[in-house]
Amino acid sequence: MTTTDTTTTTAAEALRTAQAITAVGTDGRAPVLATRVTLEQGPRTVAHAELVATAHGVYGASVNGAPATESVLNPGWTVYESRLQVQRFDVTEHVRSGTEDVELSVVLGRGWFNGDFGFTDAEANYGDENSLLATLDITYQDGSTQSIATDESWTATDSPITFATIYDGQHEDRRLGAGDPRPVQVTEIDRTRLIEQASPLITRHETRHPEQIWTSPSGATLLDFGQNLVGWLRFTVTGPAGAEITLRHAEVLEHEELGTRPLRSAKATDHVILAGHDAGETFEPTFTFHGFRYAEISGWPGTLTADDIEAVVVHSDVRRTGWFESSHPGVNQLVSNSVWSQRGNFLAVPTDCPQRDERLGWTGDIAAYAATAAYQFDVSDFLHNWLLDVHAEASLPPLSFVPFVVPDILKLRKNGDDPFAEEEQEVPTAIWGDAVVWVAEALWHAYGDLERLRRHYPGMVLHLESVERALSPSGLWDTGFQFADWLDPDASPHDPAAAKADKGVVATACLIRSARFAAETARLIGEEADASRWQDLADRTLSAFTEAYVSDDGRVLSDCATVYALAISFDLLEESTRPLSAERLAEVVREAGYRVSTGFAGTPFVTWALSETGHVEDAYRLLLEEGCPSWLYPVSMGATTIWERWDSMLPDGSINPGEMTSFNHYALGAVADWIYQVVLGIRPAEPGYRRIRIQPTPGPGIDWAKGAYDSAAGRIEVSWEQAADGLHGRATIPDGAEADLVLPDGTTRPVGPGTHTF
Repeated sequence: MTTTDTTTTTAAEALRTAQAITAVGTDGRAPVLATRVTLEQGPRTVAHAELVATAHGVYGASVNGAPATESVLNPGWTVYESRLQVQRFDVTEHVRSGTEDVELSVVLGRGWFNGDFGFTDAEANYGDENSLLATLDITYQDGSTQSIATDESWTATDSPITFATIYDGQHEDRRLGAGDPRPVQVTEIDRTRLIEQASPLITRHETRHPEQIWTSPSGATLLDFGQNLVGWLRFTVTGPAGAEITLRHAEVLEHEELGTRPLRSAKATDHVILAGHDAGETFEPTFTFHGFRYAEISGWPGTLTADDIEAVVVHSDVRRTGWFESSHPGVNQLVSNSVWSQRGNFLAVPTDCPQRDERLGWTGDIAAYAATAAYQFDVSDFLHNWLLDVHAEASLPPLSFVPFVVPDILKLRKNGDDPFAEEEQEVPTAIWGDAVVWVAEALWHAYGDLERLRRHYPGMVLHLESVERALSPSGLWDTGFQFADWLDPDASPHDPAAAKADKGVVATACLIRSARFAAETARLIGEEADASRWQDLADRTLSAFTEAYVSDDGRVLSDCATVYALAISFDLLEESTRPLSAERLAEVVREAGYRVSTGFAGTPFVTWALSETGHVEDAYRLLLEEGCPSWLYPVSMGATTIWERWDSMLPDGSINPGEMTSFNHYALGAVADWIYQVVLGIRPAEPGYRRIRIQPTPGPGIDWAKGAYDSAAGRIEVSWEQAADGLHGRATIPDGAEADLVLPDGTTRPVGPGTHTF
C-alpha cells in the first residue's frame, strides 16, 4: 500500500493543479476520461513518474495503454463526507517505454459513491455525479518536472460498460463504439477531505477454476468453485458478434438450482455481448464484486470446460499472519471458514456480508470479531483506518454517537422502509457502539502501537459520553433500542432480536468493559483526569449491575449462557459469586446438550468463560458439538465460510426461511480467537507481544495441535500432542522476545528466544 511515509507532499498539495472533471451525456455507460500530452523531454529521460488520483466513484487508470496499478475499486470506501483517500502509483516504466506523447485514460464507475446502496431498495447515494481528480507528475533526469492534471482539456468517450453497480453486477456490450471525443465538465471535489491512502489497497489474490460443471434439473449450466469466495469470474472466449453470455452468482444451491433468495434485491449478474473478434475477448468485471461459490452461465459459445473460466479472489491487501491445524478435521475446517470469511468481508471496510443488498460496515460484527481478525491477518492499517472513519462518521451532525454501520450510507436512503425506526437510532447501542472501543483494544493487544491508540481515544470518548446520556437514573444501561444478543439460536428466524439474554444486562456489562479500557487508554496516553473519570464510570456502573442483576447465589438476571459468559469474561463478579456463576454457566451449557445457545453478544466469550474458570472439558465439548446449532454443524453441511445464522441452511438442505440469511458472515466465527489463544496457546502477555504467553490448554477430542503467528515481535510457533505419558510440546520464540511458558498444571517457566520443548 501507499502511505504518507513515502510521500513528501500532502494529498491536497499533490493535486493542487488538478480540477475535478466529470463526463456528461453518458446514457448510463461508464465513461473513459482521457488526455494525450507531449512530453517536454524524451521518454528515456524520465527519472520518475507518479500518478496521483482519487474519485467520486471508482476508477481504473491506464498510462500508455497499460494499467497504472494492479489494485482495483480505487479509492475504496471511506466516510466520503470527511475522508476521501488519494492513491499514488509509480508509473515510471509506463511513461519511459512510450513515445513522445503520453496518454492517460481513466474508466470511471459508480462504486460505493452512487451505486444505489442499502437494503430494501434504499438507493442510498452520496451524490449523483461521478468525477475524477488526478495528476501525472513527471520528473526528468535533469531535475525538471512536468505535470499532467485533470482539467477542461480532457475529453470523454464511452466504454463498453453499459451498467455496473456493486449489488447488481456489470454489463458490457462489446459491439458499441466509443463515440467521438466530447468535452468534459469541470466540477468540485472538496479538497479538505483528501487524505493519503490509509487502508490497504484492494487487489486480486488468487484464482480458482471450477471443480465441477454440470446441468441442473432446469437445464441451467452450473459451476462449483469448491469455496465460497468474493470476487468475480474472468474468461477469454471466441464467439460470434452479438453472442450474449450471462453469469449469475450464489453462495449455495437449493433444490439443485442456484440459491438466489438470500441475495434479496441484489441481482449479482454479469452480462457481456461479444463483438466477434477472431482473437478472442477477455471479460473481467472489475467495477463490481460478488460473494459466491456457485455460478450459472448461459449463452456460452461452444462447450464450456473448467480451463475456460476462473474465479478471481478479491479483497483488501491484508497479509496472512495466523495458522492453525489439529487432529480434528472439523475444527480445521472451522478455522479455514473463519479465514475465508475474513478475506471476503475485509474489502474496503469490514463488512457484514459480501453478497446481498447490504455489504455494510456493521459495527457489531467487527466488535465481536476483531481479536480473531488480528490473529489471522495483519489488520493494523485496515482497522486503524476504519476506526478513524467511525469517529469521523459519529462526529458528523446530527450524530453524536456511533451508528450501526460505518460508513453510514443508510442515512442517505431515498426509498424503502427503514427497518429501524428513527427514534431507535437516536441513542447509542451496546456492542455495535462499543466497536469503537473494542476494536481499538484488539489492535492495542495485537500491535502495541501507542500513537495509534492515542488517535483512537477520541472515538472512545464520544461513545462513552453518548452512553452516559442514555443511562437510566439507576445507573444501568437499560434504555433505548438494543440489538443485544442478536441471532440467539432460540429466536424465531423472523425475529433475530428476540434473545433470552436481558438487554439491560448485556448493555450494562458492555459499558463496564468499555469504560475500563477507556480508563486504561487514558492512563497510557497521559490523560489522568480522564482515566479517573472513566474508571469512576466503570465502578459506578459495576455497583449498579451487581445490585440489579446478580444474586447472592451467583445467578445473573435471565439465567442464560450469554449473561454468565459476559459477567465472567468482563470480570464483573465478586470473588464469592464468580465460582457460583461459573458453575451455573457450565450447567446451562450441559443442559443445552452442548448446543450453542448464544448470539452476537455471548458467542465470542462463552468458551473463554468456561475454560478460564476450570470448565475446560465443557468448553471443548461445546466447540466440538456437531448438532444444530453449533460451530461444527455448518461444517457438517459442507460450509466453507462462517454462516450468519447457526442454521442458515436447514438439515434438509433448504435455506433458512428468514429474510436475513447469509452464508459468509464472520461474527459467529469469533470462537477462533479462543482456538488460537487457548487450544493452541499463543497469547500476548503484553501489548504487541512485547512479552509472549505460551499456554496450550488441551482437552478431550483434540489429540494434537500446531500453529504459528507472525506477531509484531516476530514469528511464534507452537505445537503439542497428548500421549500416554502426558503432554509433549514445542514452542519457538522470536529473536529479541521473551515468553512465559504456562503448562496445564499451572507451572510457569520464563524462556527466551529459540525453540523450547515441554
